[in-house]
This record gives sequence, C-alpha cells and structure tokens, in this order.
Amino acid sequence: MSYEAKDYSSLIGVEGLSETLLRNHFTLYQGYVANTNKLLESLDKMLKESNTGTPEYAELKRRLGWEFNGMRLHELYFENMGGDGDISKFMALSGEIARNFGSYEIWEKDFRATGTMRGIGWVILYKDMTNGRLMNFWINEHDVAHPSGCVPLLVMDVFEHAYMIDYGLKRADYIDVFMKNINWSSIDSRY
Repeated sequence: MSYEAKDYSSLIGVEGLSETLLRNHFTLYQGYVANTNKLLESLDKMLKESNTGTPEYAELKRRLGWEFNGMRLHELYFENMGGDGDISKFMALSGEIARNFGSYEIWEKDFRATGTMRGIGWVILYKDMTNGRLMNFWINEHDVAHPSGCVPLLVMDVFEHAYMIDYGLKRADYIDVFMKNINWSSIDSRY
C-alpha cells in the first residue's frame, strides 16, 4: 500500500505565509511521501529476496524513519494550521494546558521559547499517554528524540524552509504568524 500526498492548497492565502513559501513547502512534503514509498518498495523487494543481511538493507531501514516522519510531521503541521489562533476555553485541551502549565500564557511562553532555540527541527506539544501530561519538546531531526508513548498534538516546523523565504533569519516573526494561524479544533481532536 502506497502513501499519497495530501492536498494542502487550501492553506494558500493564510495570513503571513506567502504562496511561494507554501508551495515550496508542499513540494518538500511531496518528496517525503515519494521517498517513503520508494523505500518501502525497495525494502519489501529485499525482504522477498532474502537480502536483509546487507548494509544496504540496514541503511534503507534507517532512512525510512527520516522519510516517514518527514511525511507524517508535515501532515500534522499543515493540518494544525488554517485557523484563527484562538483556543476556546471550552475545548478539553484548553483546560488541560492550563492544568499542566499553570495557564495558556505560560504554555505559549514555553512553546515560543522552545521554537526560538538555535538549530533546526520541530517544536511539538506532546501528550504522554501513560499519565496524560502535556509537554513541549524540541525535536532536532525527524527520526530522533521523539518521546516514546507520547502523541503529537501541535506541530511547528522550525527548519529554515518553513520560514526563510518570507522571514529570512527572523524565526520569531514566523512563530508569531504560526501562532495566529493555529487551528485549535484540529489539535483538540488529536487530544
């Protein structure tokens, strides 16, 4: 079963992100989908040919995490955008953020601070499925440092491709725009 790239063109026109930036970002995402499919096909062929004890098989298996997570994290990222950035106090997630962080404002301060750290990667609000705790994490690479047993709720891409066309090195300005475009209903449904 192959994965298909989803169409996120409905985000064209979202406040603060140019069509050029978004179309480039969609193309990058489509590459992750295509590479995930190619890797799965190659690994399946190698498995059927009993060719699994090779360095090639091992490296393709390792690469799959990068491509698959690149695909999936971009899907979560695009799907949690397109809103007005306002979280309803009636959403279950809103109350949980307040319980876990003390207030929405404290959570947002931590989320933004995490996003402005030096480096490339992702900022993700996770829910620990063992105890329900919410935590903001810095994820440096697609395939490294995801907390086991946690579900990603809100995903913000802070690789340069997500903002440099429009904001250059001003990542904090991009984060402002991202926060204004959060679709909290989508995130609440993940919660």
